[in-house]
Order: sequence, then C-alpha cells, then structure tokens
Amino acid sequence: MNRRIRSVATLAVFAFATATSALSCAGHRAQASTPAQTEANIARLTTNILERSQFAHHALDSELAAKFLDSYFDALDGTRSLFLQTDVDEFSRYQATLAHAIRDQGDTSAARVIFKRYRERLEERRVYVAETLKNPSFDFTGQETYSLDREHAARPRDAAAARELWKQQLKAEYLQEKLASAEPAQIASKLTRRYEQQVSTMKALTDGEVLEVYLSALAHVYDPHSDYLGREQMESLSISMSLSLFGIGASLESVDGYCTIREVLPGGPAARSGALRPGDRIVNVAAAGKEPVDIINMPLSRAVQLIRGPKDTAVTLTVLAAGASDASAQRTVRLVRDKIKLEDQEAKARILDIKRPSGSTLRLGILEVPEFYAGMGQDRKDEGRSATTDVALLLVKLKAEKVQGVILDVRQNGGGSLAEAISLTGLFIKKGPVVQTRAATGSVDVESDPDPGVVYDGPLVVLTSRFSASATEILAGALQDYGRAVIVGDSQTFGKGTVQSVLPLGPVMDKNGVPHAYDPGALKITISKFYRPGGSSTQLRGVAADVVLPSISDFSDVSESALDNPLPWSSVPPADYKSLNRVKPYLDALRQQSSRRLASESGFAHLREDITRLKKNFEGKTVSLNESERRQDLSRAKDRKLEREREMTSLLSQEPTAYKITLKNVATAGLPAATSSKDEAKADRAIPVEDSNDGPAVQALADRLILDEGVKILADFAELSRAPKPAAALAP
Repeated sequence: MNRRIRSVATLAVFAFATATSALSCAGHRAQASTPAQTEANIARLTTNILERSQFAHHALDSELAAKFLDSYFDALDGTRSLFLQTDVDEFSRYQATLAHAIRDQGDTSAARVIFKRYRERLEERRVYVAETLKNPSFDFTGQETYSLDREHAARPRDAAAARELWKQQLKAEYLQEKLASAEPAQIASKLTRRYEQQVSTMKALTDGEVLEVYLSALAHVYDPHSDYLGREQMESLSISMSLSLFGIGASLESVDGYCTIREVLPGGPAARSGALRPGDRIVNVAAAGKEPVDIINMPLSRAVQLIRGPKDTAVTLTVLAAGASDASAQRTVRLVRDKIKLEDQEAKARILDIKRPSGSTLRLGILEVPEFYAGMGQDRKDEGRSATTDVALLLVKLKAEKVQGVILDVRQNGGGSLAEAISLTGLFIKKGPVVQTRAATGSVDVESDPDPGVVYDGPLVVLTSRFSASATEILAGALQDYGRAVIVGDSQTFGKGTVQSVLPLGPVMDKNGVPHAYDPGALKITISKFYRPGGSSTQLRGVAADVVLPSISDFSDVSESALDNPLPWSSVPPADYKSLNRVKPYLDALRQQSSRRLASESGFAHLREDITRLKKNFEGKTVSLNESERRQDLSRAKDRKLEREREMTSLLSQEPTAYKITLKNVATAGLPAATSSKDEAKADRAIPVEDSNDGPAVQALADRLILDEGVKILADFAELSRAPKPAAALAP
C-alpha cells in the first residue's frame, strides 16, 4: 500500500506542477499568502489530481461539469425541496466555464453564490413554517401520502410550488410528532425550533466548510468513495469516528443530506444494542437532558461532534431505517457512549454438537470474524496480534476438539486490512494468488498467500451478506474461485472493489513551493480496483452466494450499485491458480436440501412475510398522512415486535448447547463450560431500544434463522463430503 500511496503522491506532484507551471507561463502564479489564495490553490490541486490520478482518468469536461453542478445542488439540498427550478436554470450559466475556472484559476465563486441562494431559500422556508405553525390546520383523515424518496424528484418550479411541498413535508413531521403523543403546542414549538436551528447551522458554516462541500461534490462525480477532506474534517474525525474516541461505535457518511450509518463497528455501543444497521439515517441527536438537534443537511463533521461525547454519557438518536417508509420507519435509540471493547473486535468461535435426522451427531465450529484487524494489541506483548494469528489459534483449537466442519461468519465484516484478508485466506488454501490489483496506469499486481501450509482443510461454509464488503469480498471471492468453500447468504455482497488512498495536500503544495495560509486538508482518492484470482472484479457485482437465503437486507439500497457514479465492473486475465473443486460436486444437493427446509420451516415463512412487507415499503418510499392508518401501522409494528421476540425465544430454546471459544480460553485443554444461546443473546442485547419499533426484533430473528440454516448447510456439506455414495443420493 505504501508503494501505491507514493505513486499517487508522484502523480499529484506532477499534476500540480503542471497546473502551477501553466499559471507561471501566464505570468500570475498565485502566492498563497492569504486564505482566499490558499482556497484557490486547493481547488486547482484537487481538480488536477482527480483528473490525472483518479482511477477513471476522466478530464473535467462539459459533461462532468454539469454533473458537478448537480452534485453540489444535491449536497446542499438532497430532498430537492429548497432550490427552485428557476434557481437551477439561472446557475446553469456556470456550466460552460466551470471546468476552466476551477482547474486553471481555482475560482470557487460559484460555490459561494449558490450557497448564498441556498441560505435564502432556507430562511424563506423557516418563515413559512413559523407562520403555518401559529395556527396549524392539518387534516389527517384523507388518503394523502408523502414521498420520502426525492433523490430524483423534480424541483419545485416556483415559489408557490415550493410552499406546497413545504406544507406537505411539515404535515408529515407534525403527524409523526402527534403519533408520539405530543401536544399541539409542543409540536409547534419543536418544529419551529427545528427549522430555526437548520438556518442558524448553515449561517454558521465557515468558508472552509463550504469549500469542503463543494470539492466533495466534485470528487463524488468521479466515484462515490473519492472525497475532499477539509481541515475541519481532518482535525475532528478523519472521515470516520475513531476507535479511540467516545461515541456510538459507527462509521458515518453523508448521503443526500442524511448522516448515514456506513458501518457498525464491532464491540461498540451500536453493535451491542442491535438497534442500528448500515444504511440507517440519523435525523436528530439529543444529549442527556438537552433538546434534540436536527442534523439533516448538517456537515458530517458537525454531526459527529454532537454524537460524540464523554464516556458513560447517554445520547438519544432518532433514526430512519434504511429503505423503510412506513410508520415504523422512525425510531428512537438511546445509547451510552463508550470506547470500542477490544474483546468484541476479536475473532471468536463456538462449538456445536448437532443432532442429525439420521440420529448421528456432528460437531461443528462457528468462527466469527468481525473485521480484518492488524496490530490491535494495546501492549507491546500484543504487537504481533492480528486477525490471521487469532483465527489460526481458534482453528487449531477447533481441530483439536475434532470439529467436522467450520462456518466462517463475515456477515457484518465491512473489511479492514487487505494484507490480513490475504493471509487469513491462506489458512484454508495452499500458497497461491488471492487478489489481483489493477492500478490506474493499467498495470496488474497479483498478491498471493506465500505460505504452503493449511491450518484447516475440512468442509467450509462462508456466511456473507450485503454488509460484507471490500477486503471481506476478497476473501470470499478467492475461496469461491478456488472451490474451497460454499458461500451462503444474500444474493451478493456489497460490491466495493476499489482501493482508496488519503493524500495530504500540504506536502504536495510544499514540494512545489506554494505557501498556504492554513492546513489545506487531504484528498481521498480511488487509485485501483480489486479482481479475484479468476479475473472477475468484485466491483458492483460483489461475490454471489452459492446458496441464497431469504434476507431483509438483500433488496435494500445498501450496495455499491446504489451509490452515485460507481466505477463499472470489469475483468482482467485469470491468475495462475488451480481450483480445488471441493464445492461443485455437492452444490446441487446442498441447494435442494436447503430449499426443502426453507419451504417447510415456520420461521422462514414469517421471514418471507417480513421481506414482502418491507420490500413493498422500500419500493414505494411513501408514507401515509392518514392518522388512523398510521396508528394501525404502529399497533401492528408493536405486535410484530412482541411476536418476533417470542419466536426468537422459542428458536433459541431449541438450539444445542454451545461451547464458547475465545482467545482467553483457547489454550486451555478441553472444552469450557457450556453456554446457552438464549443467555448469549441476552448478554449481547445489553442496551435496549427504547420504543416499540419492530425493526431490530425482525432483523435479529432473521440473522439467527440465517445462521441456523448455515449450520444445517454445513452439516449437509460435511456428510456429503465424506459419503462414499453420489451426492444426489443422500436423503435430506
């Protein structure tokens, strides 16, 4: 990775040298002795690096300039409810000169002019809301609906159309508060303050924060993972909440104006609560004893400052579920700020003794790897610790206890160290290529497991989901290409097959002799793409499951393909590797046996009902403004929550006793004391959700059903692998 970073830095220096040379020839090379001149140099440098160093190598032409303007409008007004179509038409005049202005002159005046209009529209809406709430007369008996998805909606054509849209939005918010049993005076006061706070927040933005929004909008035109990180963001959060900070334990990003959960970090308050999932949107934040603060359209760095706080203090989040749009979409989650628990980040295992229909008993292992960590030890004696070394220890223990199959559960693994993903893959195969990396120059590097040793050679199932991303997709894709493991879970993984590097801009400017009045921040830029040993990219398509299970996350927009401007799928020639062919001979039988269970088990029948309901809500993305209907929805959601909790209790009571293997007891001879799944579930759910929303209960049950079916598939695979007769002849 250091080699790649150096190559990007070299390209960046060349790009900026070219730009500054051009200005010198024109006789007016900018000297960054003032903040304004520094801003101009940042803009020029960012543009030139994106054009020359980003993977796509796409010039900022008229087509991209038009997308750039649209991207900036959407970054400020993701719901398309503030800017009028006449505003957009007026500012389209920038399109013809935008590329030249920002690339060659560092001219960012368009950002400030458009932002000034945005603040004017915010103030107009605030005045309208305040006047309307003085004497609200909303009718909640009709069949009116409000669309929650305005990503591609038409902007209001004029001021009258904008006021009509604001009225509908205000009506939806008023009803939401009414359903929460608030009194009319309380509702009016709360909503008035909400809109006042939005105006005051945007008025308080610094020039640097506006520049960050503007240049990030430019970077997102190239791909969704490239970003400009201004000095405020670099200083306060370095794009995500650091594990050393006290917070909720989630990686956040801004999507269409919403502070969105990108990843729930293992061991944090969010993960322990079970109440937050990737794609959920945080709409307001309330510290203990304080009024909620609306964070829609708030810069991410400021939103994170509200979410973070002193250890052991409470923060209450109002959250919109990913893709949901019914009355249960909004929920309240109370979390206690804390550091990530080291032991919850670690790989861990369980041993189960499974009774088979034939009467025999199979001993199976479940190995959970939350992320591919490296050097996570806090003491010098732990410096050599990593996901690979820990998993190797656990596998040795599982083998010593004579397990006949292993599940590798990476459903919540959003990635981590690529080197660890490669070496961990090597625990299951002999030496050979694991991933191919294609640079922006077109060169392809093959990165291999050099160790011929295999720690575990038995039947292997890898459980994946839409939340399995990046380095996790490298591991799953390699094990699938080698025919080493059965991939089970969602139809495909997330589909992030690109590599980013964070390039500080200060050293580049210093190397070119260009002074800057303040820290110019950094550029996170996409520099290469991942490919599997077989040559297929993991970009967009991810890793397809061999056995697909019903899943709530499978139809959501938690995927690379749902992001704006993703890089396309592509392929390279296959690397030199040999398939082990451990899966294909049994795959048809495994699918058939799983399909029969899914058709007959009541838990999956209820899961399919939940999927149908949630999919309908996701596709419609509208909410009823009929109070009676909404109250019925809330009542049904409460009933579903109780029913799914009862189903979970029943499911756990039927499960076999488990033996929990951790890094603390892995070296102890024999098995530890048995633990029940029911007790483990209670311990994991230590921080409760404070309302009756059914989402976490539905998701928790779905996760457990999928794990249990994964265990059954592994049991089938273990029996098929050792059976002397043809796979198709084995009875279910």
